[in-house]
Amino acid sequence: MEAITANAREATQFPSLNEETVCAALQRTAADNPDREALRTKGGDYSITWSEYADAIEKTAGGLAALGLGRGDTIALMLNNRPEFHIFDSAAMHLGATPFSIYNTYSAEQIEYLAGDAAVRIVVTETAYLDTIQKVRQTATGIEHVIVVDGDGSGDTLAMEDVQARTEDGFDFEATWKAVEPHDILTLIYTSGTTGPPKGVQITHHNLISLQRAFYEMAPSALPESGRVVSYLPMAHIAERGCSHYLPVSFGGTVTCCPDARQVIGYLPEVRPTFFFAVPRIWEKLKSALEAGMAAEEDEQKKQATQWALGVAMRKVEAEQAGEQVPPELAEEHAKADAMVLSKIREKLGFDAIEMVLVGAAPTPPEVLKFFHAIGVPIAEVWGMSETTGMSTMNPPGAVRIGTVGVPAPGITIQLGGDGEVLVKGDMVMKGYRNQPDKTRETIDEDGWLHTGDIGQFDEDGYLKIVDRKKELIINAAGKNMSPANIEARVKSSSPLIGQAVAIGDAKPYNTALIVLDPDAAPMYAKKLGLSDPSPAALADNEQIVAEVQKGIDAANEQLARVEQIKKFRILPTDWEPGGDELTPTMKLKRKPIGEKYAEEIAALYT
Repeated sequence: MEAITANAREATQFPSLNEETVCAALQRTAADNPDREALRTKGGDYSITWSEYADAIEKTAGGLAALGLGRGDTIALMLNNRPEFHIFDSAAMHLGATPFSIYNTYSAEQIEYLAGDAAVRIVVTETAYLDTIQKVRQTATGIEHVIVVDGDGSGDTLAMEDVQARTEDGFDFEATWKAVEPHDILTLIYTSGTTGPPKGVQITHHNLISLQRAFYEMAPSALPESGRVVSYLPMAHIAERGCSHYLPVSFGGTVTCCPDARQVIGYLPEVRPTFFFAVPRIWEKLKSALEAGMAAEEDEQKKQATQWALGVAMRKVEAEQAGEQVPPELAEEHAKADAMVLSKIREKLGFDAIEMVLVGAAPTPPEVLKFFHAIGVPIAEVWGMSETTGMSTMNPPGAVRIGTVGVPAPGITIQLGGDGEVLVKGDMVMKGYRNQPDKTRETIDEDGWLHTGDIGQFDEDGYLKIVDRKKELIINAAGKNMSPANIEARVKSSSPLIGQAVAIGDAKPYNTALIVLDPDAAPMYAKKLGLSDPSPAALADNEQIVAEVQKGIDAANEQLARVEQIKKFRILPTDWEPGGDELTPTMKLKRKPIGEKYAEEIAALYT
């Protein structure tokens, strides 16, 4: 993709989009917006401007250079979402080095593999993870320095101030970052490793700048100059890196750091984000919470007003999704409903200033999307993968088609293989897997097409629908192909009590499911039912809980074809944590390990 034209540059007021590296984009943004707030924490306890951010980057880069970090070297960051992450990561990239993040749930053994594969020289961490990093340091070779951002530099570690103080006289910061080239590796994104060791996806400056330009071209009005975003998902995930670390670099927004993802909804009313990304589960849980609150409303007049407003808004959404003209009388009634009720819901949530809101990483039930569109939060599904810098398609603002992941992004070409596999080519496609040329050749063919492993379909207007993962389709004993992800999405959205669902049915006569109770909703149900023990082990076999889950399964089955329906299920007496045996750090199901671990429970469902 070519740089934005001169006329467009003046119109957008985002000249950073014409730069060729992320370093240059950041420096341009800081120079153009020196007094705008760049990084902050909740309540404003910590706050720095773009000018101060750029100064901190320069000081930190000088210190890292003095420690021996240079172009082509790698530095690992194991941090919560906090301002120091942005400073250290940006400082490293200004040196031409490659910073990458480690999931905070990883064990020392997992980190040791990454440290070896990436040839890590420096690790930046915080006190909470220092013991784990020190274990890695004892066994991994090559780690020369450990920096603890909230530490005092005791023992064999360095504090942030220690690093910045090491800057040597004569260090030419400007010459250093200007020497960084577009095809230098910006970061590594290690895949979650559902079927083997993680692969290091190499993302270049050119990949990321191309993504920024494509994003702007598709949604120019969705990125106001004084945009606000909350950083709360792991920075080891390409979506969070893109949305709350790199996106503000080009668009000059303000990042509020939320160190605990479970608290993010509480941040929204203060931050009032203009841009927000979340995985489907967050939207599902928020919808359930809102509906529960509406159902519990004791003021009958307010309750009826809410039901009326939602009904009006839903009719408008359905008309728009059907491609119909919204009748004037419906539009007028909706305007009243929005002014009286819906706008107040958005304000209470903290979405009253939202310009763009995205969902991705897994299928989202259509009824969840319709609900949020109805209350005036028009969620747009996007699709991509680490190997495509996080985005290949997007639903354009104002033209969202629920049930699809949108149209190909500018600079991206998509075609479907003979078996329906989605193939991608373009400027956002990775440089390759680190140290794995064979895996790279398996994924990117001789003609430059990246084989995604996803099965897709295009509609008549060029919108893409993802059917499922190529290797995860259920083919039952009768030879019927089914999407487990779509079945699971229906099941999870059918009851707030269901936290995780795994559809089983490959080579089987019918479908079954393993169910894990939602860790937030289950205790509330237990209290409501007068149960003294709210633990997963106690609730899994409780008749009342089983009956409540059965209601959810029945509701999901009503929306599924007969062959897709869940005939039996088993509630597991446990909770699944991201990064554990069953879930990747980004909460994707580890299907093969689940099948092996719960082989007896699955067999019992077919006895």
